Amino acid sequence: MIDKKFLKVKRSTAGAGLGLFTMVPIRKGEQIIEYTGERIDDKEYERRNSKYIFEIDKNKNIDGAPRSNTARYINHSCRPNCESEIDDDRIFISAKRNIMLGEELVYDYGKLYWNTFIKDHGCRCVKCTEQKKKPANKNKSTQKAAK
Repeated sequence: MIDKKFLKVKRSTAGAGLGLFTMVPIRKGEQIIEYTGERIDDKEYERRNSKYIFEIDKNKNIDGAPRSNTARYINHSCRPNCESEIDDDRIFISAKRNIMLGEELVYDYGKLYWNTFIKDHGCRCVKCTEQKKKPANKNKSTQKAAK
């Protein structure tokens, strides 16, 4: 597990508020951080309707809203460098690939989260914002005429 002193919370590269960045290189498969918080059942999940609730199974969840849960700052991405793993009712975030020093940590939040919180507002991950910035392709005859 990465020592928290090597993880830094700062402005996200995709403009999605704050993000979590590594201050050391991380190897593929390395466990980075645990997603922590209060354990709640589905009834309480429905009552709270928080964006920071992580499902463990059909009736077990972790409400990671407290700021002491540093893993809450890991943003969604359609091109993730991390992935979540559930081990004995605990959630760990691990490197999906080698991650470079200074890189933002991101993982795919999943279809349910996407449909509930992201879909209507548009994804702000680096992959999606890069696609929005690409200019429309011009056909060759238009390009020649412009020269």
